[in-house]
Amino acid sequence: MKIDHHGDTPPYEQVRVHYAHAISNRELPVGAKLPTVRALAKDLGLAVNTVARAYRELEEAGLVETRGRAGTVVSANGDNNRERVRAAAAQYASMSADLGLSSQEALEIVRAALRGF
Repeated sequence: MKIDHHGDTPPYEQVRVHYAHAISNRELPVGAKLPTVRALAKDLGLAVNTVARAYRELEEAGLVETRGRAGTVVSANGDNNRERVRAAAAQYASMSADLGLSSQEALEIVRAALRGF
């Protein structure tokens, strides 16, 4: 992972996004241990609090869990979150079909909503 210290995205967000993508793409499986906050901060040339914030946000999203001295690991909730999104997508697809929207229209609505995030 490389941190762009001169970009618009804050370093903690770059760390968070990197791990969130790795977890959602299953590059990091459930139970995989993340580097310690101090080790990752040192490797990336960041303050410890910067990495701690990224880990906190990952934990709040249910993607990782901190197990005290055992460290921070990828949570099984990440898979549960993925399943919740799949279920919501299926419900949305059904609703849009019931309302007579074309697949293209339904996708455009989703794209617009995602751009808002």
